[in-house]
Amino acid sequence: MADHQKIHPVHDVEAPQTPKAPLVPRNASKSDQGDPAVVDRHPPFQRTLPVVHSKPPKKRSCCCKCFCWTISLILLQVILIGIAVGIIFLVFQPKLPKFSVDKLLITEFNISDSDNSLNATFDVTITAINPNKKIGIYYEGGSQISGWYIDTQLCSGALPKFYQGHKNTTVLNLALTGQSQNATGLLSSLQQQQQATGNIPLTLKVNQPVRVKLGQLKLFKVKFKVRCTLLVDNLAANNQITISSSRCKFRLRL
Repeated sequence: MADHQKIHPVHDVEAPQTPKAPLVPRNASKSDQGDPAVVDRHPPFQRTLPVVHSKPPKKRSCCCKCFCWTISLILLQVILIGIAVGIIFLVFQPKLPKFSVDKLLITEFNISDSDNSLNATFDVTITAINPNKKIGIYYEGGSQISGWYIDTQLCSGALPKFYQGHKNTTVLNLALTGQSQNATGLLSSLQQQQQATGNIPLTLKVNQPVRVKLGQLKLFKVKFKVRCTLLVDNLAANNQITISSSRCKFRLRL
């Protein structure tokens, strides 16, 4: 019996092959967890920052704006005045006037029998010096000069009106008169002071309104305050009075 021959199909190498669908899609990696297309994808972790709401700017009231403008204008005026004063000082180089008490004569210093008051008359010689080269001084009316012993006013008077030019020295002869109460106690204090120290302290106070002239410009009125402290040997009437010490301080008051 003839052997049966088995016929096996022969694979034709040259025949075109039918492509088969791949088990893993293209551009995908094979994983043990299965199809990456099926695996859940979790979004990356992001920190949540708290939201800070900025406060809306406050609206300035009209009063606040007016106050700021007023302060600004005042500061501007102060700066301009400072600049003007600086220019004046540089150009004119102002200096304060100088005063000195050169002579004192007492023509009356006695007690009234009727009311126990003290009548006094002083003749004072004062020298006023204007040391400025470019500044003149107008001595206006309304001045007052007074003579004091401690806290008691003995006499008073006034300076005349006059103009003092540049680098000028003016000698003034002034008559001061006055009346003081409680003359007995005052004379007793004067005698004790003279016996204890050999001299008597007196004070001359001057309040003088003036106007300053800068070149051709006449400025507003200001006041000079002068305080002169004296030491004299006696206060006898019609007697030679010796001034052993004289010192004057000068201040300017607007």
